[in-house]
Amino acid sequence: MADFRRILCPVDFSDASRHALDHAVMIAGWYKARITALHVHHPAFLVEPPIMFAELGDAPVATLEDVETRLHHWLAPARAAGIGCDVLAVDGASPARRIVDLAARIEADLIVLGTHGRSGFERLLLGSVTEKVVRTAQCPVVTVPSPSVATSTLPFRRILCGIDFSESSSDGLRFAVSLATESNSALTLLHVLEFSQESEPLATVPFDLSTYRAAVEDDATRRLVNLISGDIRAACQPATRLVHGKPYEQILAVAQELRSDLIVLGVHGRSAFDIMIFGSTTNQVIRRATCPVLTLNR
Repeated sequence: MADFRRILCPVDFSDASRHALDHAVMIAGWYKARITALHVHHPAFLVEPPIMFAELGDAPVATLEDVETRLHHWLAPARAAGIGCDVLAVDGASPARRIVDLAARIEADLIVLGTHGRSGFERLLLGSVTEKVVRTAQCPVVTVPSPSVATSTLPFRRILCGIDFSESSSDGLRFAVSLATESNSALTLLHVLEFSQESEPLATVPFDLSTYRAAVEDDATRRLVNLISGDIRAACQPATRLVHGKPYEQILAVAQELRSDLIVLGVHGRSAFDIMIFGSTTNQVIRRATCPVLTLNR
């Protein structure tokens, strides 16, 4: 079973990061984990959307001590609930690197951060803190959508785990089972079959494509069922689901249909160039999901 003892929660004092902190507190309560709240102080980007120096006028710039005081205030309810908390404010122009470095230094078992949903040219040109953290962190990352778009609820009641039979998705299953057990959630294991589009009539295909597809479906179904060991079945009795189509589209569609409160995905560690040019299943799901997404790299 997966376990979380130290949770890092980056905070930029937006509604999105407050929503993320709520999730971090909930998970910390289940696992009796300690939370470290981190703010990376960058004067040129104090709030969302970014405000440049010329726009700040005579507004005072908060000191690191001021920021830590505010972090303590944000964490007061968690402390009152008996959760151990630490705060840290640092200067830096590379928030993603600061987050990942601190996670490694404190041996964090989980990073929980909010997403702001930037898209289009800005994302292509600059990337985002979220995507960089997801791609480079050595521990699992939970990305939490802004409350303005979120459809999920706390605590979790329905968890969807994407399975592609890789070692990454096997790791993801371990975390999904642990969270489903702690939250008493229904767990669904989803595999997406992505057959290429037919460019010619079946009659001209040199082998029986329908029989081949049926065999692939049967094999995938068998492999899904075989993933559910006796211990897993006793812990949360997961259901299995097999669908056809583009993976990220089907993951999002099934999550919406099931009203999932969390999606769990393994990440294959694609390069920054691949992600920038082509995107990835993981990034597409994180950008578009209306519930939190837990990702982990191998």
